[in-house]
Amino acid sequence: MKVTLPDGTPLELEDGATGADAAAAIGPGLARAALAVKQAGEVRDLARPLLDGEPLEVITAKSGRDALDLIRHDAAHVLATAVTELYPGVKVSIGPPIDAGFYYDFEFPEGVTVTEADFPAIEQRMREHLKAAEAFEREDVTVAEALERFRAEGQDYKVELIEDLVRDQGVETVSLYRNGPFTDLCRGPHAPATDRVGALKLQSVAGAYWRGDASRTMLTRIYGTAFFTKKELEAELERLEQARARDHRRLGRELGLFTFSELSPGSAFWLPKGTTLFNTLVALSREMGAERGFTEVKTPLLYESELWKTSGHWGKYRENMFVTETEGREFGVKPMNCPGHAHLYRQQRWSYRDLPVRYAEPGLLHRNELSGTLHGLLRVRHFIQDDAHIFCTEEQVQEEVQRCLEYSFATFDLFGFEMQLELSTRPEQRIGSDEMWDRAEAKLEQALKDQGLDYVLNPGDGAFYGPKIDLHTTDSLGRSWQLGTVQLDYSMPERFDLSYIGADNAEHRPVMIHTARMGSFERFIGILTEHYAGDFPVWLAPVQALVLPISDRHAGAAEGAAAQLRRRGLRVDVDARTESIGRRIREAELQKVPYMLVIGDREAQEGTVAVRRRHEGDEGTLTLEAFAERLEHETATRAGS
Repeated sequence: MKVTLPDGTPLELEDGATGADAAAAIGPGLARAALAVKQAGEVRDLARPLLDGEPLEVITAKSGRDALDLIRHDAAHVLATAVTELYPGVKVSIGPPIDAGFYYDFEFPEGVTVTEADFPAIEQRMREHLKAAEAFEREDVTVAEALERFRAEGQDYKVELIEDLVRDQGVETVSLYRNGPFTDLCRGPHAPATDRVGALKLQSVAGAYWRGDASRTMLTRIYGTAFFTKKELEAELERLEQARARDHRRLGRELGLFTFSELSPGSAFWLPKGTTLFNTLVALSREMGAERGFTEVKTPLLYESELWKTSGHWGKYRENMFVTETEGREFGVKPMNCPGHAHLYRQQRWSYRDLPVRYAEPGLLHRNELSGTLHGLLRVRHFIQDDAHIFCTEEQVQEEVQRCLEYSFATFDLFGFEMQLELSTRPEQRIGSDEMWDRAEAKLEQALKDQGLDYVLNPGDGAFYGPKIDLHTTDSLGRSWQLGTVQLDYSMPERFDLSYIGADNAEHRPVMIHTARMGSFERFIGILTEHYAGDFPVWLAPVQALVLPISDRHAGAAEGAAAQLRRRGLRVDVDARTESIGRRIREAELQKVPYMLVIGDREAQEGTVAVRRRHEGDEGTLTLEAFAERLEHETATRAGS
């Protein structure tokens, strides 16, 4: 058999050769370092036979995500091994690697509760299995053999998984993996042995419904992470500690921005300061949109199901919608604005001279996210998007896409975000012809190339109605976020029978472009809160300046100064409590207020303020007029991102 190495070198091996054989043929060093191989886009165990004729990559600890996923999958099995030993009678379900590490879901016997206090004992048992260097051994068995085994062990979740594989895929065999005393139903892959996990840490415990179904059993999910070295683990734990300190849920509570209630899960209750922050971002979006020719519209929250059937969402997205019925008609609460905007466009006749039509709407949306997936502002059920849709001619597509990208770059520059672009192409489940997808993908690609923009290709990740350009950024903790998007859609104008009258006096079909910069304002505020650690730049801060009278007799002057600043549109509060001035300054620092203005006898008499800047300390005395001009300038120029 013959395979090709990443540098193009052919490698000839005996028929039936395994990944381990290939690594050994390349060299003894690689044989020792090898964890798995990758062929045809699939990571495979070293012990499995190679695919003849397929390019071959040997996975080592230096192989990035593939390598980490491998040992984190190993660690999940080792976790299950330790738990089954320490808690006889426990039922195991699934344990995959995830972006941050791994987890495993368990049903513990009645009366047994596992908390983070139990982690040291579980970790100790896990380390014993790592030190033992137990091999991961794969065995393919018949469905009947696997069912007999897991039924005898009382492992109901494994039985259900196998039965579903038979029903949905018609499988006749399944793979089992054994490491030490533990055998699991698993597709793999795994590293050769448990000792390839160099360092691990259990991190949290949570409840998780079996298969995400609230009507099923609530399982106990134990989360952990794993790395090749202790140094890598320590660096990750330090990063996580910083992330905890910046957690937007904690900062939102401490800074008085927002709160949540179980009476409306996944929906933020915005407090006055948070509402100010929210409205500032909405105003920014409106201002920048108006400058670029977007016209704001307002569309209904509730639509009859026919609209969603026309758009295609009823068949593909209905389970994520809130649905209601009245007078025998079924309605859906809108999870996105685009069908409503398409319907609005159709309400009048358009000429080619009218195009492009650019609709913008900070529209209220609802999505029926599973309760277990809700996470502060980052995953919610109730949110508002800085959504926009453009209806244009075929000839205008390139320019409009480029204008959307410029709009996104200008927005993110205000926050100091550098963007990475990703072109996502047709998914397997999609609507529209291949010819339509060819045309749409070529348009987006050409728009990127015409501007000389670097991008990476993300095959198969487009929206079901069209390809898209996604804009990603990295925050101050090195985390990547997908923020803006530009999506090209030939399908929805067809489905809604949209048209315009061309120069030839005939009807033509417009092209629809979906775009957003911040996405949902809720999620964007969550990201910004963590990026800035709640220390927002002056133009964005809910309270830009806090006036501090030294004593009661200065309170009138403080209120007067604040009133003058507020009349100029500046966000100013007064703290006239009887606490010492030092304590009030410290509390203002903790509340991350950019400016503190101290007023004593001299300042009250002269109409000045003693200015203190957060992080920088005392900056001397200014007239109120001079300080107002300074704050107005910082706000107008949106300085300090």
